[in-house]
Amino acid sequence: MAESKTMISINNILDFEQRYRATFINSLSGFKSVNLIGSKDRYNNENLAIFSSVVHIGATPPLIGLIVRPDSVDRHTLTNILTTQSYTLNHINDNIFNKAHQTSARYPKEESEFEAVGLTPEYKNECFAPFVKESNVQIEMEFKEKVDLKINGTSLVIGQIKSIHLPLKAIQEDGFIDLEQLNTITCTGLDSYHKTQRINRLSYAKPNQNLKMIK
Repeated sequence: MAESKTMISINNILDFEQRYRATFINSLSGFKSVNLIGSKDRYNNENLAIFSSVVHIGATPPLIGLIVRPDSVDRHTLTNILTTQSYTLNHINDNIFNKAHQTSARYPKEESEFEAVGLTPEYKNECFAPFVKESNVQIEMEFKEKVDLKINGTSLVIGQIKSIHLPLKAIQEDGFIDLEQLNTITCTGLDSYHKTQRINRLSYAKPNQNLKMIK
């Protein structure tokens, strides 16, 4: 027998204490990708920040977006992206998740989060922004568009992939990347990190055709 459910209305949600509401709603959307974004200002001050709002935008051209919160405080990552047009996305694995989480602390602009949390900046292919050496999946990004969302003051930052660095063994014949093999983790809410276990891959869905398991 299914467990009974409690209804929580919009009025209930708005009555929540602010931090409780943020934690609750951040958990509600389910498991999310979590990445470290590496950037640098024009004076070569390195910055590293954890983001759980990274989303796929499209494959042709290859675009990835991220949501940046309102500018109520300094947003070093956003400023660096808009100024230099260059940044990196770095998957988080179970060996560095605690260090990655620590980058959410509000360090001064002149202090490198790489140094503060014990992660290593790595430079490749003349990319201006630093990668995270300890990450198994590193993506070089070029800023393309910023869309301001009037409804809550956030911004959607869209970038195009310029290069990808990952172990070749993780790429399957059909292009699928086995992220479990690379120890990429996921998150819920603002502070809960999870390993994953694949149930199965399924074939492309078509009407009146049975699904097949993909090895």
